[in-house]
Amino acid sequence: MSTAGFVPPPYPHDRLDAFRRLAAVVPGGVVDCSIGNPVDPVPEVALAALHEAAPLSTGYPATIGSADLRAAAAAWIGRRFGVTVADDDVLACVGTKEMVASLPRYLSLRTPARDTVLYPAISYPTYAMGAELAGLRAVPVPLDAQWHLDLARIDESDAQRALLLWTNEPGNPTAAVASASAVAATVGWARDRGITVAADECYAEFSGGEPVTAIAEGLDGVIAVHSLSKRSNMAGFRSGFIAGDPDLVRYLGEVRKHAGLMTPAPIQAAAAAALGDDTHVAAQRARYGERRELMLAGLAAHGLVHDGGPAPFYLWLHSEDQVDDGWELAARFAEAGTLVAPGSLYGAPGADHVRLALTQPLDQLQLVLDRLGAATD
Repeated sequence: MSTAGFVPPPYPHDRLDAFRRLAAVVPGGVVDCSIGNPVDPVPEVALAALHEAAPLSTGYPATIGSADLRAAAAAWIGRRFGVTVADDDVLACVGTKEMVASLPRYLSLRTPARDTVLYPAISYPTYAMGAELAGLRAVPVPLDAQWHLDLARIDESDAQRALLLWTNEPGNPTAAVASASAVAATVGWARDRGITVAADECYAEFSGGEPVTAIAEGLDGVIAVHSLSKRSNMAGFRSGFIAGDPDLVRYLGEVRKHAGLMTPAPIQAAAAAALGDDTHVAAQRARYGERRELMLAGLAAHGLVHDGGPAPFYLWLHSEDQVDDGWELAARFAEAGTLVAPGSLYGAPGADHVRLALTQPLDQLQLVLDRLGAATD
């Protein structure tokens, strides 16, 4: 019997270090489109609230989130999705990655008879890692031709063991956006089997149309996960929240109190202010739309095709002749001074793709296209 303990695998984006070095020597330096790392301005309303709150933040902040933050989140859900949630049905988290990574463990303590986490076969790697850190089975769910969950292909034995089903709409890395009816069908499928749905909706403001939330189908057994990182360019602030099933929200709030997971009070104040302002989001949405339009046409001219969905935050690219795999495509980009993420980082079925984040400003994205053109001349 092996006595070896858990050995963390290489962090996915650390595997790009060689490409980063290759891209960095290109005149003008690397253009990093590998991670969805915002570079646009933090909204002024958030900075003002941060500045005002900081001198008053001598005490410990509320783990569940301040009353102002939870009220702002509930109000935003009402405005954006037309869904009513009580302030008490909202729970703050320290960004959303720590919630994604820790949720399976906390739910397994509550329901130890189930040992399986279902997640999209091409998706954010932390869904699977959260299951692994909890000592649970991580079972990928195949996707259909439009990059959505293909529920019919889930083995019923896995479904009966499932504790949690992760959904991600709009999708990372594919930019896929599910219809309201598809989201309703997924929630219904999970409820019929007693499976909690965790709907990662962090890209909801950038859906390419009207956004959809899983909690529109009712709160029972469903939590929606949201973040200020993309919506308000506040990734460095580490502020997010969940909303949904009152029993789950209260349970997770109590557990997190014991774990000491607290978002700093000035950050909570900044997040509440940002959630109350939609003007800066509209401006950011327009930025991503312009970048998407530029890159779709420019990359197609180089035989690189986006076959993902309409969400304007990422492009999910493959070569037109489908000769190159994702790592070969990433090397091609790196030789032209650009860092992108090979699709296999998000699951084996994505091996022939790369993900390009549209977080860089237009001048940097134009530089990407110019360099690709020079490389093929």
